[in-house]
Amino acid sequence: MPPSFCEVALPVPVQSTFTYRIPDHLSAMAHPGSRVVVPFRNRSMVGVILEKSTPPGEGFRVREITEVLDSQPALTPALIRLGRWMSGYYLAPPGEVFRAMLPPQVEVRARRVYSIKTAGRSRLASLAGQTRRGDEDAVELSILQALADAEKPLPISQLGKLSAAGTPLTRLVRAGAVEAHEVSRHRKTRMLRVVAWNPAAQQKPSSGAESRLRELLTAVRGPMPLPRLLEQARVARSVVERLLALGKLIAWDEVPSEEPDPLLAEFTPPANTLNTGQQSALDEITVWLKERRFLTALLWGVTGSGKTEVYIGAIESALESGRAAIVLVPEIALTLWISRLLRARLGQRVAVLHSGLPTGERAHQWWRVRRGEARVVVGTRSAVFAPVENLGLIVVDEEHEPAYKQEETPRYHGRDTAVVRAREEGALALLGSATPSLESFHNARGGKYRLLRLQGRVENRPLAAVRVVDMREDFKARRNRPCALSQALHQAIAQRLDAGTQALVLINRRGFSWMALCRSCGAAVQCENCSISLTYHKRRGQMLCHYCGFHRPVPKTCPKCQSQYVYFFGEGIEQIEEILRSDFPRARVGRLDRDAVRSKRVFRQVLAAFDAGELDILAGTQMVAKGHDFQRVTLVGVVAADLTLSLPDFRAAERTFQLLTQVAGRAGRGELPGEVLVQTHYPQHYAIQCATRQDYEEFFEKELRYRRLMQYPPFAALATVIVRHRRMENAIRWSRAVAGFLEPQQTQGLRVLGPAAAPLARLKREYRFQFLLKAPRRAELNQALAACLKFCNEQEIPRGAVLVDVDPLSLM
Repeated sequence: MPPSFCEVALPVPVQSTFTYRIPDHLSAMAHPGSRVVVPFRNRSMVGVILEKSTPPGEGFRVREITEVLDSQPALTPALIRLGRWMSGYYLAPPGEVFRAMLPPQVEVRARRVYSIKTAGRSRLASLAGQTRRGDEDAVELSILQALADAEKPLPISQLGKLSAAGTPLTRLVRAGAVEAHEVSRHRKTRMLRVVAWNPAAQQKPSSGAESRLRELLTAVRGPMPLPRLLEQARVARSVVERLLALGKLIAWDEVPSEEPDPLLAEFTPPANTLNTGQQSALDEITVWLKERRFLTALLWGVTGSGKTEVYIGAIESALESGRAAIVLVPEIALTLWISRLLRARLGQRVAVLHSGLPTGERAHQWWRVRRGEARVVVGTRSAVFAPVENLGLIVVDEEHEPAYKQEETPRYHGRDTAVVRAREEGALALLGSATPSLESFHNARGGKYRLLRLQGRVENRPLAAVRVVDMREDFKARRNRPCALSQALHQAIAQRLDAGTQALVLINRRGFSWMALCRSCGAAVQCENCSISLTYHKRRGQMLCHYCGFHRPVPKTCPKCQSQYVYFFGEGIEQIEEILRSDFPRARVGRLDRDAVRSKRVFRQVLAAFDAGELDILAGTQMVAKGHDFQRVTLVGVVAADLTLSLPDFRAAERTFQLLTQVAGRAGRGELPGEVLVQTHYPQHYAIQCATRQDYEEFFEKELRYRRLMQYPPFAALATVIVRHRRMENAIRWSRAVAGFLEPQQTQGLRVLGPAAAPLARLKREYRFQFLLKAPRRAELNQALAACLKFCNEQEIPRGAVLVDVDPLSLM
C-alpha cells in the first residue's frame, strides 16, 4: 500500500499549507479536520489536516505527522470550506484562519511526559556495557537511565539539560526506545446553579412563597442564580428543591460569568404571546426554514419591538425540523442574557462559547457541540465557527455593531462570515437590528436579502420624544460662558428629580478632559508611543493613552516650552459626573464607563442600584446606550452628540446616527412616556436630524447619495493596506516600494489612494503609512491585494509589516 500524504495548515504567517506523510499506524485516525502534532523546523506545532494529497515530486523531503490529537475530526467539511473561503477573501494565512476555528488548546497544552519502553531497556543495557562511547551515546545513556530509575513518566523539564537540544530524545522516541504521550490536567471549574420557571407548568401557585418565585422568575427578572433567587424571593432552599421535584422549576449549572451580569438590571421578560408583527415575521421565517435552502433575511425593527422573541421562535422552529442554530451577539455580557432565556425553554441543548470563559470550560462546551450534545450555540463573533452539524439557522443580533469585526489576523467580519457559512450549509442567516448597516439594508432593498419589518414597540409603547438643543444658541444665552450641560437639559433633569423618575446622561468620551493644551505655545501633551493627545483622568491623577496604555503624571508646566499656562480642554464622563453632583447636590448620581467599573462586581452594583431606584441619575459612555431596559427612565440627555462626526472616516455619520438612535431607545420603555435631549453644535446635520425623528429610511437615502458619489461601500469594494515599522525610514522605504508596485495595477475600475500617513500616524511605537484601494468588483480588488502580498514576499518585506484589511470598518 503506497504511503499517504496530507496538507496541513499551521499557524504561521505564510499563504500556503504544508505537506506531511501519514505514518501507517496513524492512517486510521488522520482525516480532514483532525488536529495533528507535526515537526516544524526545530519544534512541534499543532495544525489541522485540510485534505489528503498526492506524494510531492522528486527531491522533496517530507516529514511525518507525530500525533493525531482527536478521535473525531475537530472541524466539519463545511468549516473547512468556510476556512478556505476566509483565507482567500480576507487574504489571511490559512493556518491562522484555522487556528481561530479550532477548539481551545487545553488538551494540547497539557504536559508531555516520557517513559522507557522494552526496546529502551535493551538499548540502556547495550550502552551501559560499552567501555567507550561518543557524546551522543552518552546523552542517550543518561536519558534512558533517568527514565529507568523514575517511578513514573517524566516531563522534559525533569530530564534537565540532558535533552535541552531535543535531538537525542526525539531520536529515541522515533526508534521506539522511549514513549511520549500527553497527560491532560483539568482544573475543576466552579459552577453556578441557575433556576428558571418552567413554562410548561400551568398550575396555580399553592403558597405565597411559590407565588413570589413565579413572579420573580417570569414578570420581574427571568432565570436567576440560586443564591440571588433565595435572597430576593425570601424563601428557603427546601422550597426551591420541592418545586424542582414537582417540575414547576427547572435548573442547570453554568460557568460564573467573567463579564457583568446584565440580568441584574436589564432583563426583559419574554412576551407570553407574539403581537401581529412578530407573528407575521416568525411565520415567514418558519416557511423559509422548511425550505431547507440558503437564504439571508434582515429583521428590521425599532428598539423595543421584540426582535429577541422572534429569534427564539425561529430557533425553536429550526430545532423542531431537526436542525441546529447559532446565535451571535456583539458583546460577551449579552450571551448570558440570551443563553438563560434559551435554557429556560430548551434546557441543556444550549451551549455558550466566548473568550470570557475559562479555557477548560470553553473546550468542554466546544466538544459538547461537536458531539451533538448541544444543538444551540450562543456566543460572540468567534461562535460563528461552532462545529454544529446540520445547521439550519444563524442569528446575528445587532448586525451593525463594529464588535463583529476582528481587529487581528484573520481580520474577518462575523456577520459576513455567518452569511457565507449559511450558504455553505444551506441554512438561513437572520440578521437583526434597529439601525442596520448601510450594506445590509442596501442588500435588503435590492432583493439580495429578504426584508422583515417590525414597525411598533411591544405593547404599542410610543417612541420617546426627541428634542435637539443647539449649543451655539445656549452659548449665547449664557453670555459666552460655555457649560457642558445646556439650560434645557439642566431644567429637564430637575423636573425628573421632582417627579421621582430617573435620567440617563450619555457622553461618548472617557476621562475628565480630552487633552491638556499650552496657552503659550499651543502644544498638546502627547503620548510617547502614539501620535495622539493624552486624556486627563482626574480621579487617577494621570494623563492616559487609550490605545497603548501609556500614562504620565499631570504636567505642571508645558513639556515643550516650560510655560505654566497649561489648561484642560473638552469634557469627558468624569467631568459630567462632577457637574451633575455639583448642580444637583441632593440627587444620587452613578457613573458607568470602563474606568469606573473595572470589575464585574462594581458593574453589577451600579446597574442593580439604578434599576432598584437607588440612583436618580446615571451618567455613562456608550455602555449605557444599548441593551438596557430601565422602566423608570423618562429622560435621556446626550452631551456632545456630534463627537464622532469630526472623525476622518466615511462611516462617521452612520455611527452617529446609530448611537443616537440606540440611546434614544432607552427612554420611555415602561409605562411612563420618555423624552430625549440631544446637545449638538451641528443641529442641521442629517445624521442628527434623522436620529431625532427615528427615521432610518431618510438617513439611508441621504447617506447613500454620498456613498455613491464618493464610491464607498455598498457601491465599491474597499480595502486598506498599512505598512508599519518602529523605524520610520523602514516604513517609508517599504511603503514607497508598495506604491511602486500598486501604481501600475490601477485600471479603469481599481483606484489606489496613497501612500499617506495614517490618521494615527504612530501607534504603539510603530510608524504607519496607509493605502486605500477601491474597486467596483471584489475579484479585481482581491487580485491586486494578492499580487501585492506576493510582491512584498519577493522583496523580503516582513509579513508582519504589511497589514491588509478587507472591508475595513474604520480608516483610522
